[in-house]
Amino acid sequence: MILDRYLVRQFMPIFFAAIGMFMLLLSLIDLFAHLVRYLNNEVPFNEIMRISIFYLPKSFSYALPIALLFASAYTLGDLYSRNELTSVFSSGIPFWRFSLPLVCIGLLASVFSFFFDDNIVIPTLKVKNDLSRTALNQQVSESNSDIVIKARGGEIIYSVDYYDIERQTLNGISIVELDSQGDFISLIRAQYANWTGEFWTFENPIIYQWDSGFLRSGPLSDTDEFREDPDIFRRSAVRHDELKALDSRDLIQDLREAGLPYTEALSDFHHRFSFSTVSFIVMVLSISMGGRFRKNILLMSLLASLSAAVAFYVIEMITMMMARMGYIPPFIGAWFPVAVFVIIGALLLAGAKT
Repeated sequence: MILDRYLVRQFMPIFFAAIGMFMLLLSLIDLFAHLVRYLNNEVPFNEIMRISIFYLPKSFSYALPIALLFASAYTLGDLYSRNELTSVFSSGIPFWRFSLPLVCIGLLASVFSFFFDDNIVIPTLKVKNDLSRTALNQQVSESNSDIVIKARGGEIIYSVDYYDIERQTLNGISIVELDSQGDFISLIRAQYANWTGEFWTFENPIIYQWDSGFLRSGPLSDTDEFREDPDIFRRSAVRHDELKALDSRDLIQDLREAGLPYTEALSDFHHRFSFSTVSFIVMVLSISMGGRFRKNILLMSLLASLSAAVAFYVIEMITMMMARMGYIPPFIGAWFPVAVFVIIGALLLAGAKT
């Protein structure tokens, strides 16, 4: 349709200008947030620029919804101020039909956003974080101490004083075996255990078992029964936002099986999907707001887009924080802001001029 192509041609130049502006703004915010630490550690200028370049995909991901909101609101407002929308309405074309290309762009942007984040943003953000930690001399040790791990659905409980990731040894280890009803079967203690690549071997292990109503101890014969992966004992140095969706799902499953807290990881996993819908939501919001400005269109569109974006991110920040802390379910924490703004967009759209 001619009007569809005309609307897209009006929209795209503004969108590209807006996303460039917001990307620059977000990159500068990240840079200045760490600039003092870079200067205190005498990080070279070219290294700072290299770190900032790897943050650009993340800034694009954040800027995409805001740029869509601004560009669509400005485009529709500009058309309305030139009385072009009045001509469209006079021809009998409903406002929702005229704005349909923008809705399609928002829907495509949402799909694109998910795959772009999963395949581009996450790898580059990991590189950026690694470069930043190296530049700031922030070394992260994956060895761990005072560990309690549940395995095999809670039938095996490991208590370890210290896990040495370099040697792959468990020091000061106690293993409690329970039956399916949660009743005690045995307790195994050893000074340390070594990982052979397939199972754990123990140094001078002692096993305690019930025998005729008495808890008796004795040496434990060699066994290959304990095959829990060493990774479950290491300190979690993996950030959820540095994992792809499938890897994040596997991490959540591993945390569940190990009896470790997984609420934060599950909240971030749901947030991957909810955040990708923002582009579609802002298009609905912008369409409902776009025809309301006839004066100071640039200023009003900018203020409206920034206000809506700030409101969404503040609500999202609060609900995600509550979800990570376990006050609300992770699914609700991730999707509640989306539901709220879908309702707001539908109400505004219902009251839009046509």
